Amino acid sequence: MPRAEKHETRHQIEHLEDAWRNAVLKANITAMDALLADDYIAISPTGILQSKEQALANLRSGTMHFKSIELTDRKIRIYGTTALVTSRAEISGTGPEGEVSGSYRYTRVYVKDPRGVWRIVSFEASKIREPGEPH
Repeated sequence: MPRAEKHETRHQIEHLEDAWRNAVLKANITAMDALLADDYIAISPTGILQSKEQALANLRSGTMHFKSIELTDRKIRIYGTTALVTSRAEISGTGPEGEVSGSYRYTRVYVKDPRGVWRIVSFEASKIREPGEPH
């Protein structure tokens, strides 16, 4: 991929990451629906699988609620029509499994569809544990 195109793609993915964060914080179902691919699948820090429909339902019902999400250490790698984002997130909120506040590392995968639209197809988060902290 030419350098200028790679730079533009990186900029698009950064914008989508910000759009995802805002959609989650504001429980914006319409925005989240547009960001997630129909075959989206997430893996929670406890290993629970979640489909697009489940993610939207949890956001809609308030089962998934974030008070704050601070992202740092973002890295974006682009492989043709696939973009891989890793980041650190400091989160305060609740989810279907209870309290989700703390420090996490996550991976989010975007794929560009045939119309040129980037969508999130996969997400996985892992809680960062301090030395000596129970698992």
